[in-house]
This record gives sequence, C-alpha cells and structure tokens, in this order.
Amino acid sequence: MFLIPDRHALRRLRHDLALVIPGLPLTLFAALSLLPLIVVSAALSIAWVGVLLFPVTLALASAWARLDRARLRRWGIEVTTPSYRPRGRGAVGPLRLITDPRRWLDLAFEAIIALPVRLLTAGITIAWLAGAVGGLSWWAWAPLLPPALTPLPGQWALAMVVGLMLALSFPAMVRALALLDLVVTAPLLGGAVPGSSLRGTIPPPRSAEADARLRESAWTRMTIAFLAFVLVVVGWPVTAAVYGVHPSPAMLVALGGGAAALLAVRWPWAGLSLDVVAVAAMMLVTLPASSEASWPWPVTALLAHCLTLLVLAVLHRWYWTVSTWSAGALLTLVALLLTDARVMPGGMLRELMTNGVVLLAVSGGVLLLGITVRQWVLVTGEVERAQTLSAEEVRRRYELQERGRIARELHDVVAHSMSVITVQAGTAKFRLPGLDASTEQEFEDIAASSRQALGEMRSLLAILRTDEDLAEVPMPGLPDLEELLRTTRAAGAAITADLTLPEVPPTAGLTAYRVVQEALSNALRHARGAAIDVRVGTADGALVVEVTNELSEDPAESIPGSGLGLAGAQERVRALGGDVEAGATAEGGFRVTARIPIADPLPR
Repeated sequence: MFLIPDRHALRRLRHDLALVIPGLPLTLFAALSLLPLIVVSAALSIAWVGVLLFPVTLALASAWARLDRARLRRWGIEVTTPSYRPRGRGAVGPLRLITDPRRWLDLAFEAIIALPVRLLTAGITIAWLAGAVGGLSWWAWAPLLPPALTPLPGQWALAMVVGLMLALSFPAMVRALALLDLVVTAPLLGGAVPGSSLRGTIPPPRSAEADARLRESAWTRMTIAFLAFVLVVVGWPVTAAVYGVHPSPAMLVALGGGAAALLAVRWPWAGLSLDVVAVAAMMLVTLPASSEASWPWPVTALLAHCLTLLVLAVLHRWYWTVSTWSAGALLTLVALLLTDARVMPGGMLRELMTNGVVLLAVSGGVLLLGITVRQWVLVTGEVERAQTLSAEEVRRRYELQERGRIARELHDVVAHSMSVITVQAGTAKFRLPGLDASTEQEFEDIAASSRQALGEMRSLLAILRTDEDLAEVPMPGLPDLEELLRTTRAAGAAITADLTLPEVPPTAGLTAYRVVQEALSNALRHARGAAIDVRVGTADGALVVEVTNELSEDPAESIPGSGLGLAGAQERVRALGGDVEAGATAEGGFRVTARIPIADPLPR
C-alpha cells in the first residue's frame, strides 16, 4: 500500500531530504574523527596522556553536536541550547570538560548512536530512490543485461509497476525516515520529540511529573536502547544456533523482545503486549529443541523479559509491571501444563520446572528492584520539591523583611513629616491669634490634604509590611474624586468638572483616581493659575478620563518634577489593557486622556 503524494507532500520532500541525506556524511566525518581519538585516549589513559586527549575529544564532539542541532533547527525542531560547564582558567581548566555529562552525551551520540541511525535512514532513502528509477527505466537498460540475466517477456511491465509504486510512496517513506531520525536525535541533543507532551521547562517534580521527566531523559532512552540492541544482537544468533531455529523467525522474536522494552518507555500497554507476544512466540519456535536446551525460557528471552519488567517498574505505576510479571508466570504455567511428561526423557520435567522457578525468582527480584528504584526516584523528587518550596519560603521571608525595612524608612522620612504638617496646620488658629477667616480656612485645607496623604501613606506602609492582597487594603476609587477636586480647588486651582461615575471594578476605579490625581498635580506644578477641566465618563465599554489645563499665565513659575508620575499612571492603565495619551493642546495647554476597560481582567 502506498500514499499518493499531493503538492504539500512534494514541497515537504525537499525539506525532509535536506535532513536525511546530509546527515550521513556529517555523521561519517564525526565518527572518523572521534573514534580514533577515543581509542587513542583510552589506550594512553594508563600513562595519563590520554587524560589530556579526552578534553579535546569532548570539545570536538560538542562541535559536531552543534552542527546537528543547527540541522534540527532548520527542519523546525525546538532545540534548547545546552548548558555546558565552564572550562575555567589555567592549565587544568580544560580538564573540567571531563566532568561535564552533557559533553559525554554528545560524544556517545556522535561517535556511536548517530552512525547506525544515519546509515539506516540514508541507505533506505537511496535504495528506495534507486528502485523507483530502476523500475521506471527498466525498458531502457534491461536490453543491456547479459542474456542469462534477461527477464522473461512481459516482466518489464511488472518492473514499471513496482517502480511507479516506489516513486509514489517515496515522499511518505522519506518523511517516515526523517521522523525516525528526529525521534532518536532530538532527545539526545536537547530537542522536543515530535508529538512529545514535554516542551518546556519542567517544574519541580511531583509523582507523575517525575515519571515524565525520567521517561523523556536522554540518558534513559539511550541506556534502554543500548541494552535492547545488545540483547537483539546476542539473542538472534543464540536462538538460531542453540535451538536450531531458522534465522528469520529467530530475528523476529529477538527484535520483539528488544522492541518491547523500547515501547514500554512511553507506552506501557504496548510494551506489555509486545513482550507477551514475543515470549509466547519464543516458546513456540524453541519448543522442538526443549530437550536439548533451556526451555520454556531461553536465557536471552529471560533477559529481554526482565529488561521490560525493569522499565515498567521504574517508569510507570506498579500494576503495569505486576501485570507483565503475572503474564510471564501464566505463560510458564501453561507451557508446563501442556507438556506431556510421558514422552519426555527422564528428568526433563524437573528441568522445565527448574527453568520456570528461575524465571519467577529472577523476574520477581527485578520487579522488586524496579519498584524500589521508582520509589527512590519519587522520594528524591519530593525532597527536591520540598527544598524548592523551602527556598521559596526563605525568599518570601527575606522579601517581607526587606519590605518592612523600606516601610520603616518611609515612615521615618515621610510619615513623620506629614504628621508634623498636619498638626501645625490644624493648630495654627490656636497658636497664631488674629488670623482672618480665609487664612484659617487655608490652614484647614492644608491639614485636610496632609491627613489624606498621610492616610494613603499608611495604607502603602501596610501593604509593604504585610503579605496581604491589594484588594484587602482600602484604596480610593471613583467616589473619592469629588473630595480630590475639593481639596485641589482649596489650593487655589480653578477646576470645572463633568463627572459621570459608573459602577466599575476596584482596580479600574483606583487607576482612574490615580490618573486624575497625577494630572491635577502636573497642572498645579507646571501651569499655576491655569484653568483645569476634568471629565470622567464611559464610551464603548471603557472608562474615559480626560484632564485638560490651559496655558499658564506665568510659565516662569513652573515647578520641575521627576517625570515619573505620568509614567506610573501610564503603567497602571496599560496593565488593565487601556491606553494613555498625553500632550500639548493647540492652544498651548496640556491634556491627559486615559481609556480604561471597565471589565476586570483579573479573576475575583
């Protein structure tokens, strides 16, 4: 069955070929440069000369790994830039590369793992393309073959059909080979596996998150793949030679046992199912040689079964590994029950039972070991999480202490002075006899303004001293605008107001109040004596605040400011999704306009 390529598949073919084909020469050059260095370094390590060559080997491996990461990024895979340990200074600085596990992983991938993967993907791609071209052009070059190799009449049509099928399925096959390369390459180089659920920074581990992190670890994948590869390489010839099984079935059952452990890393149900099928198939194909070798559990099958058990026990919940162990025990029992003891040589039944007992004991020990390792991993993750939470609490405590110190400084510097102003203004009519009514009212207004400022200062100090939410601390809002305008008029400002005060969330009301407060302060500071117009209303679902002041009668009396007040008001409004416009008017005055969304963006 083949897939008919569409235009998207044809456009994607060039992209996939750019990943698959250049990977082979890149890996060949990397292996040819790294393997001799590894051999020489290992051989000379006895004389300590090889120790000096290992940093060079690791640095070269990291350089080849950077090229592979660049290839993955061009294909579209998100690859995290690795964090290598610093080399340090001095003569012993390069030797620190030996203690960097990331560089050792680069070396293992570039020198050992990448070569067979790239040979497989590039080899299949070239062979597939050659078969397609050869089948479609069979009619042209078949007459050039020697007479002994000339096909039967009419076979050219079959060759063209096969070539057409290979040509049509070529984009899909190259796509599958590219994904195979990525599935192996991306985790080992720090990238996200296509389809993986882990694509970002991993939070402090909990039980399920610790499992996921361990499953996605490059070292876990590489170790299991290496062990499965060794079991397949050893189990295939052993099954064929010792048990007299045909090489094809021997290869299939050996591959099934190794693939079960790889599938169990991410899909426990698939690993369990394939392991049971592989074990049952191994028992069937080795049954004719049961009187000559270990049966029903050959040593290679027992090791592959134990590897799958260990993977399930460490990476997944306990019931997966217990189910796999129970399935192995059940298959052993079925094999013993179906064995006819009357046709077996003397003592053979005892050997079969011994083989089954060995299986139960060894696999049970592996099961307990895996569960113990899993619990250790989970406990380590919980300890790490507890340490993270403890560090967070220490940080919060230090922050509260620092905020408390700032609050004390503010109280000493500002609140005390404001209290003195309030007392002096409030007692002026008693301390200074003979004041007229307007002067007494001026002092009363100063005292009221200072009391309001002192109240807001104390609210700010309360926030700094505690860890309470902002909503729990009383803050001014739209209803307080009338009082703000009254106190500002008392300072001598001519203010006209058009206020439409709707029901708004506290955050929007506080922001509007601060905008009006800052705009009035700017007008009093930079345009003394100028008329001020304040308008507050709603338009298009937003609260609109507009404060306009006319041109100052005496610009020389302008009081310079820090420039931070208006910037702070803009930050408040933009935090709620609004916008602020501030600038000069055509008449020479100044206008501040703010649009504040009425809907509260924060959940309450």
